[in-house]
Amino acid sequence: MRPVDGRRHGGGGVSYGVAPVAPFPFRQFIVKTHGRCNLACRYCYLYEGPDSTWRDRPRAASPAVLDRTATRIAEHASTHGLTALALVLHGGEPLLAGAGTLARFTASVRDSVPPGTVVHPVVQTNATLLTERRLAVLAAAGVRVGISLDGGLPGHNAQRVDHAGRPSWPAAARGARLLADRFPGSYAGILTVVDPTQDPVETYESLLGLRPPALDLLLPHGNWSAPPPHLGEERHGRWLCAVFDRWWDAGRRETRIRLFEACIALLLGMPAATESLGLAPFESVVVETDGSIEQVDSLKSCYEGAAETGLDVFRHGFDDVLRHPAVAARQTGEDALAAGCRACPLLRVCGGGQYAHRYRAGHGFANPSVYCADLQRFIRHVARRLTEDTARVPAASSAEGGTP
Repeated sequence: MRPVDGRRHGGGGVSYGVAPVAPFPFRQFIVKTHGRCNLACRYCYLYEGPDSTWRDRPRAASPAVLDRTATRIAEHASTHGLTALALVLHGGEPLLAGAGTLARFTASVRDSVPPGTVVHPVVQTNATLLTERRLAVLAAAGVRVGISLDGGLPGHNAQRVDHAGRPSWPAAARGARLLADRFPGSYAGILTVVDPTQDPVETYESLLGLRPPALDLLLPHGNWSAPPPHLGEERHGRWLCAVFDRWWDAGRRETRIRLFEACIALLLGMPAATESLGLAPFESVVVETDGSIEQVDSLKSCYEGAAETGLDVFRHGFDDVLRHPAVAARQTGEDALAAGCRACPLLRVCGGGQYAHRYRAGHGFANPSVYCADLQRFIRHVARRLTEDTARVPAASSAEGGTP
């Protein structure tokens, strides 16, 4: 089930049998500035999962890789007339490359793209290496900072340890609070993977204590052949419902939660862009430390080489990636989904769920999400809350003498 290798031996061109029906340009460029991490999280799908291709790559991206990547991003932006793009500085732990390197690369991309193209850079970090000096360098370069944590308490992060087995929480908490206190304008938010063994409301409120402007709640990576831990009885869906109710009933927006806002927008018939919900076109691409161009990292939770395309920034542009069979297949919308998904009344909201979560060995990705039951519970719960609260508005207005 490996993706087709798109390289034409003996040359830099690319040959594919089938062109995509309607290629959508990439708008998010995830660049691996460093391929190693200073932590050894026990559940990490990237370093502990089935894909070990990271072992054969350079520890850090060279100046040549970064320069060529900036050029390729600019080419793509020019070809497709992009007015804005997201630049995600990633790893491993990207701060191992140095804040100065991240700032210089960001400046290189901004200098390379056409006039009128706005670059929105963010670095995704575990926060343990954040210092005032590094944050000042990133802030001066206009790079926002996203933090990955399992929760806002030491016990929530028990599996996030360094290579000597020491807890990462003290350093991560210091970094997160420093960011919130001294550089709030650079604070992009917190990314947290759902853990149904932790109390959902306690987890949410503990994260609020770190004052994030936004939260990303992600389901743990898993699939039909390698199910995620604690799957069953809709535990992940129930967890999300509990957090949604706490967030929804607060009476004010304490923070943005992208999954919740996307679900509401999709239920109301509005467009929303998230990898977990909806039918928005696939628009992210990854550049590894050696210049290889790959699909998103979540695919590495499926099998060895699942994210590979066989392309690289030195010989190929990002339009070549759009013509890769695996990428083209993901841009066909509903046609790439299982028959049961296409017939489901929740299709426009669910969108089949996260792509990697659909995988089954021997059957590929044309399956429902392994979280199908959880997503149904969550979406129906949000729809019910919207319906109930909408019904109360005219009733309240009428009781107060207003127009029903």
